[in-house]
Amino acid sequence: DYAMAAPVMAGVMEKEDPQILVLGMGTGTFASQCEKYFPDVSIEGVEIDQKITDLAHEYFELSDNVPVTTYDGRAYLQAVDKKYDVIMVDAYQDITIPFQMSSVEFFTMVKEHLTDDGIMVVNMNMHTDEEGNINDYLSDTIAAVFPDVYTADVKNTTNRELFAGNGQDPSVKLKEGMDGISDARLKSMMREISRDLIRYERG
Repeated sequence: DYAMAAPVMAGVMEKEDPQILVLGMGTGTFASQCEKYFPDVSIEGVEIDQKITDLAHEYFELSDNVPVTTYDGRAYLQAVDKKYDVIMVDAYQDITIPFQMSSVEFFTMVKEHLTDDGIMVVNMNMHTDEEGNINDYLSDTIAAVFPDVYTADVKNTTNRELFAGNGQDPSVKLKEGMDGISDARLKSMMREISRDLIRYERG
């Protein structure tokens, strides 16, 4: 649910034909939520495993309106020149992190595929308070590319979401975007996320 803050930060409610890309579509939960709360957005996904996409349609009600390309996420970005308002990176599982999607070069590529006020959200799938953990290194890599990076630990889970702004501060954009939300549940969720956001400082 916390990842839903990214479209609000990107101001998709005020845009004409906003675009969202999910790298690591999985079962399509993020895409389905975006369709529900932001019906005017166009969503596309990339998933390296066709079997996962088949399961998403069969068991998780992934909409046929969401095209999914069977491909590696980084290779996909290299092949297209389209820009997106939100790019979600959801390819990490615990300490299993694809090396080709965790480098400065990869995150630079993501940034180049975002609109001027676009937002990258990374589903980190883990968090720990232990100093020098893998999240710190990954966050440092992202902060070397993006000027404004925030994290939020998802309550009652081991998950952490990371938000990176291409040109504007995500925390400020979230507070501004909340005014345009009519759905009470979504607005309440955004208020909670806004309180949980912590600015990430490199080092």
